[in-house]
Amino acid sequence: QVENLVTALKLQFISLAKNEMGTIMPGYTHLQKAQPVLLSHYLLAYWEMLDRDEERLRQCFKRVNVMPLGSAALAGTGLPIDRAYTARLLKFPEMSRNSMDAVSDRDYVAEFIFVASVIMMHMSRFCEDIILWSTDEFNFLEISDAFTTGSSIMPQKKNPDTAELVRGKTGRVYGNLVALLTLMKGLPMTYNRDLQEDKEPLFDTVDSLKGCLGIMTEMLKNLKFNREKMQKKASGGFSAATDVAEYLVMKGIPFRESHGIVGRLVAYCIEKNKEIPDLTMKEFHQFHGAFEKDIYEHITVKNVVNARKSIGGTSEKMVLMRIRDIEGKKK
Repeated sequence: QVENLVTALKLQFISLAKNEMGTIMPGYTHLQKAQPVLLSHYLLAYWEMLDRDEERLRQCFKRVNVMPLGSAALAGTGLPIDRAYTARLLKFPEMSRNSMDAVSDRDYVAEFIFVASVIMMHMSRFCEDIILWSTDEFNFLEISDAFTTGSSIMPQKKNPDTAELVRGKTGRVYGNLVALLTLMKGLPMTYNRDLQEDKEPLFDTVDSLKGCLGIMTEMLKNLKFNREKMQKKASGGFSAATDVAEYLVMKGIPFRESHGIVGRLVAYCIEKNKEIPDLTMKEFHQFHGAFEKDIYEHITVKNVVNARKSIGGTSEKMVLMRIRDIEGKKK
């Protein structure tokens, strides 16, 4: 069930990435504007995270799917049982090989809760982004009314409660992992009644994870992105500075020198309250004679994005290639 829910969320990220193929947004590092990227590229980043999560779930299941039956209290049994036959009847691909380990092992529970914690962490990161992006300060998207609430006092408010709850429940699942590991850390071999306490962290994690995965998929279906605002923000804030430096490198100037030139150019723009595309050729030549008229075309936001042609880059060509690759694997 959990794996199916992860798959459904992955499919929704792919669907959204295809719908937003032409949307350009600012990419951030340190929560500071860095370089423009395709919104589709951003959405596919979460697909990649969830794809690794799905793989971890499958690997975890291999270690869960081991039959302990026949280990008895701790030493095995003297009765004439056939554990291999029982395993075949119960469709277990493996059986435990050490009875003391089998009755005391809860690694598989801890591993599942760890995998769940990573999935929750990925969802929480996305929720943090959409919480920020739904504010007036960003105004990059609108969350559907079905996943928000108003304020009991302030009538203008539209609070992203669902995203906040997913973010909050992530801490709850982390707590379950720590609770189980703390429970296990001091237990002598083999079975101890303390292990009765392993159920609550496991069951609560399953319930929390399934609920959050389901609601996230529905919330994603109803997100509305403010494409115009994203594009406008992607164009400003000197987000083309790296491309100006790379332009100079292509003109034969070492990157270290280019970096310094562009740093001074940006400082000049800040002083004059200008963006880089607003500079005249005369102003460009104040910083280096290698600048030519083609610099203006080089630093349009669309060309900046599409210049990132390396595998895994944000150019439209690379993003479309990745979508086709993903959809091909599904078939």
